[in-house]
Order: sequence, then C-alpha cells, then structure tokens
Amino acid sequence: MQNLTLTWQTAGGTAVVLYGGAYAAARVRKPGVSALLREAGTLLALFALWQLVGHLSVMSADHALDRAGWIHRTEQAVGLPDEASWQAAVTPYPVLVRLANYYYAVMHFAVMLGVLFWVFLRHRERYAWVRNTVVITTAVCLLVQFIPVAPPRMLPESGFVDVAAQYGQSVYGGAVGGVVVADQLSAMPSVHVAWSVLAAVAVVRVSPSPFRWLVVLHPVLTVAVVVVTANHFWADGIVAVTILLFAYAVLAATAAAAARRRGRASVETETRPRTGAGERPKQVT
Repeated sequence: MQNLTLTWQTAGGTAVVLYGGAYAAARVRKPGVSALLREAGTLLALFALWQLVGHLSVMSADHALDRAGWIHRTEQAVGLPDEASWQAAVTPYPVLVRLANYYYAVMHFAVMLGVLFWVFLRHRERYAWVRNTVVITTAVCLLVQFIPVAPPRMLPESGFVDVAAQYGQSVYGGAVGGVVVADQLSAMPSVHVAWSVLAAVAVVRVSPSPFRWLVVLHPVLTVAVVVVTANHFWADGIVAVTILLFAYAVLAATAAAAARRRGRASVETETRPRTGAGERPKQVT
C-alpha cells in the first residue's frame, strides 16, 4: 500500500537537520536563513509530534470504536447530515475518490507550510501571530487526541467505506497481525480542518490582494474531502474550529494584556519627576 504522508520519524529527523542548519547559518551570520530554517524545523517538529501522539494513544484504545459510534449516533440525533450518504454520492466516481485521497494526504501539510513561508518572507510583522496560532491550536488538538477515537471508515456497519485502503492511497499503514495501527485512532479533533481554516484566515487577514478570498476554497474542499474519504465526522471539524477560536482568544487576550502593560509603563515614565542636569532632587523634611 502506498503511504502518502511523512512518518513521525522522517518529520522529526528532518526537523533536527533544519535546526542544525539554522544553528550553522547563525554562526556564519546569516540571520534570515537561520530564522527560515528554524521556523521550518518548528513546523515539522509539530507535525512529528502530532503523528507520534497517534501512536501513544494506543495505550487506551479499547473503546475508540465505541466513541466513534456514539459520535455518529449523536450527530444523527441532532440532525446533522449523515457522512455515509455524502461518501456514497462520490464513490461511483473513482477519479473523484482518488483526487480526494490525494488532497487529504498532501494539501493539508503543503498549504500550511506554504502559507507560513509566505507570511514569513513577505509579511514578517504578522508572522508571530500566525505561527503562535498554529502552535496553540496544534498543541490543544494533540491533548484531545490522547483520547483515541476511531474514524468513520472503521464503521462499515454504519455504511462507511475505507476508500483510501480500497485504492491503495492510505496515509496510514495497514493492520499488523489484525491490530489497528495506533495513529488511525486520532480522528477527534480534525487537525486537517483546523489547519485549513487557520491558513485561510491568515491569508485573508494578511494579504491585501482582492483575490485572497479564493483561499476559502481550501477549507471548503478540506471539509468535503475528510467527509467523503470517511476520515472524520462533522463533529471532528466542529471541535477543531472551536479549538482554533480558543487559540485566537488566547492570543487576543495576551496582546491586550501586553498593551495594558506598555500603557502603564508609558504613563509612569511620563509622570516620573525629572531632575535637571546637575540638580539634586529636593529632600522633604
């Protein structure tokens, strides 16, 4: 079976190499190159950590399928569309299914990496905001993913099909000795959805181009793809976007607190008594 994504070992090793390159560039006084390599290494390290958490979650994977079934039943109870019907509408068209599998595997990381590089190179003053949003969002998603939840494609009794395995385009390894590979049990929340929405918001807020709104197609396609490939429920995406909003709230609160501190420091500086040159401050008796 063709594996279409980086393993955590490959991503982690590449991150180490990039950090080493950043250190070397700093030693030869190439700060721009050093910063670029360091940031690329940080993103790959996050990706590696995300992959690794999926492997660690196997320690409590006994009820992953039960949790997935409960999510599906709850969605139907509240009136959300059945993901299986969306998938069934696409499966008669093999070309669309293959394209969806490739989009799920490749565009998730490629678009996020491209957006970060673009902001870093063209809008450096906004880069910290985008980078910190990625870090906070991914970190919270990783914490939630320690509770293993199976993806819809593992519920054939509910009408789902593992189209990636069917077409040999899975981003996951197959079962070993009948045991499901652990990184397949990190469906909740969907980092794919979180990163796609984050990338779109970053481009819309940072770019002055009138064509920037075209980037909204990326999260729209991502949501459609994760559903028709049966890799995520609607709920996985909803929780992911909620975590992203939490990250924005944390950054906004942090920025407001920093502004208040700067304001107080400025007032204290302006109101502090000044002593002229050679003049001693008056002593109160």
